[in-house]
Amino acid sequence: MKLSGWGRFPQVETEVCAPRDLTALGDCVTGDRPVIARGNGRSYGDSAVGAGLTLDMRHFNHMLSFDAETGQLVAEAGVLLGDVIEAFLPRGWFPLVTPGTKLITLGGAIAADVHGKNHHVDGSFGSSVDWIEIMGPDGQVRRASRRENADLFRYTLGGMGLTGVILRAAIRLRSVETAWIRQKTIPAPNLAAAMDLFEEHGQDTYSVAWIDCMGHDRTLGRSLVMLGEHATLSELDEKKAANPLDAGHKGALSVPMDFPGFALNRWTVRAFNELYYRMGVWKSGQALVDWDTYFYPLDSVLKWNRIYGRKGFAQFQCVIPLATSREGLTELLGAISDAGAGSFLAVLKRFGPQDSAFSFPMEGYTLALDFPMKAHTLDLLERLDAIALSHGGRFYLAKDSRMRAETLRKADPRVAEFETLRHAQGLKARFASSQSERLSL
Repeated sequence: MKLSGWGRFPQVETEVCAPRDLTALGDCVTGDRPVIARGNGRSYGDSAVGAGLTLDMRHFNHMLSFDAETGQLVAEAGVLLGDVIEAFLPRGWFPLVTPGTKLITLGGAIAADVHGKNHHVDGSFGSSVDWIEIMGPDGQVRRASRRENADLFRYTLGGMGLTGVILRAAIRLRSVETAWIRQKTIPAPNLAAAMDLFEEHGQDTYSVAWIDCMGHDRTLGRSLVMLGEHATLSELDEKKAANPLDAGHKGALSVPMDFPGFALNRWTVRAFNELYYRMGVWKSGQALVDWDTYFYPLDSVLKWNRIYGRKGFAQFQCVIPLATSREGLTELLGAISDAGAGSFLAVLKRFGPQDSAFSFPMEGYTLALDFPMKAHTLDLLERLDAIALSHGGRFYLAKDSRMRAETLRKADPRVAEFETLRHAQGLKARFASSQSERLSL
C-alpha cells in the first residue's frame, strides 16, 4: 500500500504489518526485510514509512503501572499522549514535555525526542524518560537507561526508530493543581521585538510565538508571543475551583475534503495572517485558558492536513544557534516573504542548552513552517536549507520529507557517529525507513 506521514508527501509504497504480541513482532524484526516502527502517523514526512516493511505498533497500547509518589508511568510504545492526559490529568498529573499535538504515541515521542514550549526550562521529551525497552535486530528485548546500555539509550532518543523497535518506556509526569493555563499574549511588531520578549521571559515555563511570515521591512517577523504557566488552585474562580482538574471537553471540527490547490496562495495567507495578528492584538493580555486550547490548538480541527490539498505539504523546521539566530532568522524570513510563500502555521520557539547524541534541539531559536506542495516549493526549501546551513543551523528529522543526504551531513557532524553505531550493532541492515534510505543513514 501507499503510505505517507502527516504532510501526505511523499507517498511511498510499503507493506504494513500490525503485530499483536512480542512473538509476531519478533518474527517481523528478524525476517528477510528491513523494518521501521510506526505509531499514529503524525511525523510529517517519511520517517515512519518502511523501506521494506512498516510495523504498525498501535496494538501495543497498554499502560502498565503508575507510581503516584514519583509520577512515573510505565506504558507501551503505542499509547497516545492524549490517552495519558485523559487518564492522569484528573489525578493531578500532566506530561513534563509535550509537542503541539497530543495525537502522537509515546514511542514516536521518544524516537523523535520531541520538544515543546518549555524546552528552555525542561529540555526535550527525553528528559522525562527513565528507561526504554527496545527490540534489537536479533529479536531480543533490552532495557536501556542512562546507566544501563547507555549508548543505546542516548541514540534511541532522537534516533527516529533506527536503533530498534521501542516497546515500553518509563516516563515521569509533572504534578499540577488544575487543568488551566495562565496565558499572557504579547504582540511584537517585528522579529527583534519578539526575540527580546523571549529573552526577557526566559524564566516563564512555557513560551511560543506565532509569527507572520508575510511581513516586510519594519513588520518582518511580527509575532504574537504566548507565555504560559500552570494555574494554581488559588487563581481559579469559584466555578472552576469546584472541579479544578476538569476544564471540560471541546468538540472537534473536521475538514471534510481536500482543499483545491489554489486555495492557499500569497493573498489568502496574507489576509489570514493580517486577521490573526489583529485578533491577537485585540485579545492580548492575561487570560485563563484550558490545557487543550493552550497546548493543542490544531488538534481541535481533525484532518487539518487536507487544507493543503491532495498534493500535501512539506514542513521546514530548523534551529539556529543562539550566536547567529537573529541574523539567520532575519534572512530566512526575508527569503520567505520575498517568495510570497508565507505559511499561516509558523511557529518560533527558544531552545535551551541540550547535549545529546542525535536529538534535534540545541540552544538557539527554532522556526517551523508549512508550505503546500507547489511547483516551486522544493526550490524554496533548498534555499532555506542553504540559509540555515550558513548560520550553523540543523534540521528536525521528524518534520523532514525532502532533505538531501549531503545537507544533513553539512548540518550535523554527529551523523558519522550515528552511522558507526548502526553498522557496529547490526542495525543498518535491519531497521530502515524511506527517510533513512534517502538520507543514507
